[in-house]
Parts: sequence; structure tokens; C-alpha cells
Amino acid sequence: MANTTTEAATGAAGAVTEATGHAAGAAGHAAQSAGMPQLDFATFPNQIFWLLVALVVIYLVLSRVALPRIGGILADRQGKITSDIAAAEDLKLKAEAAEKAYNQALVDARAEANKIVAEARAEIQKDLDKATAKADAEIAARAAESARRIDEIRASAAGNVVEVAKDAAEAVVAALGGKADAKAVADAVASRLKG
Repeated sequence: MANTTTEAATGAAGAVTEATGHAAGAAGHAAQSAGMPQLDFATFPNQIFWLLVALVVIYLVLSRVALPRIGGILADRQGKITSDIAAAEDLKLKAEAAEKAYNQALVDARAEANKIVAEARAEIQKDLDKATAKADAEIAARAAESARRIDEIRASAAGNVVEVAKDAAEAVVAALGGKADAKAVADAVASRLKG
């Protein structure tokens, strides 16, 4: 009888195993025929739970780690941009001031150059006036000397003309056979020279 009980128990266990196998095969077949397991409504509460856990973890990671780092980087970048713009404005103002200083220096240099040119012209004109005055004085002295010589030459020429005229008159009178009186010849030459 014990043997039959064992057989009966073994038969019942086999039947349970066979029934479980059929049930598992039927569930697998049902899962295969249902399509994607994510769309199985029986697993939605489990999927929703894990979705909420994943979202909370992502939110915590983003809010505690990633977003502060990104915010810091953006703040640093904005600060860098602001400081660069301020530096550019400062350099622009310095460039404008340098350009104004350059233009003023250029105007001053031109004025100084014009002043130097005017002083040089005045100095040259002064030297030229001195040289002209000296040349005029030399020319006047030479002209006076020339006029004096011309007067001397005229006087000497006039004297020579009188002497030549007297000699010629005496020679003519002598050639005509007469004796010339020196005083009469001198009077005749003098009256003839007067006009």
C-alpha cells in the first residue's frame, strides 16, 4: 500500500508538473501573441514605478550636479564677455585719445615747422638785405669812382683837345707861311670851343 501511495504521489506530482508546464507554455504563448511586453497592461504599475524612480534620479543629478556646473560656466562666460566688452571700450577710448594726441602733435609740429621756416626766411632776408646793401654801397662807390675817372678823363680830354687844337692851329699857320702868335692862337681856339 505504501508503494501505491508513492506511485499516486508521484503521479500527482507529475500531473502538477505537467499542468504547470502547460500553464507556463500557455502564458509564454499568450505573451508572444500579445506583442511587446512594455505594452502589457499587467506590467504598467511596475513600469510607472521605475519611470518615476528614474525621473527623480535624473532630476536630482541635474539639479545637484549638472545644472550648477552649467550655470557656473554660463556665469563665467557672461563675466568674461562683460569684462572683454569693458576692456574693448577702454581700449577704444585710449585709441581715440591717442589719435587726438597724434593729431595735436601733428598740428603743433606743422606750426613749429612754419615758425622755423618763417624765422629762416627772416634770417635769410636779413642776410640778403645786408648783402644787397653792401653790394649797393660797393656799386655806388665804384660808380662814384667811375664818375670821378670819367670827369678826370673829360677834363684831361678837354685839356688835350685845347692843346691839340693849339698845336694844329700853329701848324696850319706855319704851313701857310706865317708865324703864329701863341696868345692869338689860344684866344681863337678858346672862342671856337665856346661855340
